[in-house]
Amino acid sequence: MSDSPTDYNAMELMVTCASRLLENGRTVAVGTGVPCSAAMLAQRLHAPDLTVFFEAGGVAPQLPAMPISVGDSRTFYRGLMATSMCEVMETCQRGLMDYTFLGGAQIDPYGNLNSTMIGDDYANPRVRFPGSGGANDLASLCWRTLVVTNHDPRRFVEQLDFMTTPGYLDGPGAREAAGLMPGTGPYRVITDLAILGYHDQTRRMEVLSLHPGVTLDEVQQQTGFEIGAASELIGTEPPSEQELRVLRDEVDPHGYVIGR
Repeated sequence: MSDSPTDYNAMELMVTCASRLLENGRTVAVGTGVPCSAAMLAQRLHAPDLTVFFEAGGVAPQLPAMPISVGDSRTFYRGLMATSMCEVMETCQRGLMDYTFLGGAQIDPYGNLNSTMIGDDYANPRVRFPGSGGANDLASLCWRTLVVTNHDPRRFVEQLDFMTTPGYLDGPGAREAAGLMPGTGPYRVITDLAILGYHDQTRRMEVLSLHPGVTLDEVQQQTGFEIGAASELIGTEPPSEQELRVLRDEVDPHGYVIGR
């Protein structure tokens, strides 16, 4: 990587970190916004043969610009297939989807997600969210789940108000006991403070990499549960000049994502 500049914002760092996780030749199910930005950046820099799937049916488009929805006509532009949600989900069911990006209002130590409600009464919640959409299916069927989110105690909670999407459920062996494919599950959480993963034995979230200028104590203060750290804790490589140039000039020139 070239020398890294210092004039980048948190969103640019998160998108860059997410893009680096997407290897060439892999498949990824993305939505709009950050996931699409990360996939577009990866394709332009180190993963030209990354196959991108959109939930509405676009498969492997050559994205000329960032789409505004998963059904945007640009998600089909020069693609391999213009198919349907059923075909995309069937691809996941067959075990052919390496990565998916998901999000939610809450995430717990085992990577379970809540995108349904805040409160203790489902019929009368304090806040109602859109719900699962395809998130439960994607997290249940894809090999590795990626989450990109801001890091604060309201999002990172010990106990979800509602489990919309399964992570490692309540710990080791729980996914398999629930009938989900062994080897699938949460993989990385990318925040404005750190890159998080999951301990191989306990399946609890842990810090893998700290972003520039961030301490482990700061991460713990912004996490609503006890979070461990990898035995070989490293520092996050800042975005390079090339990554920022492509992200700003080609992927998101209007700042729809990185301008947040």
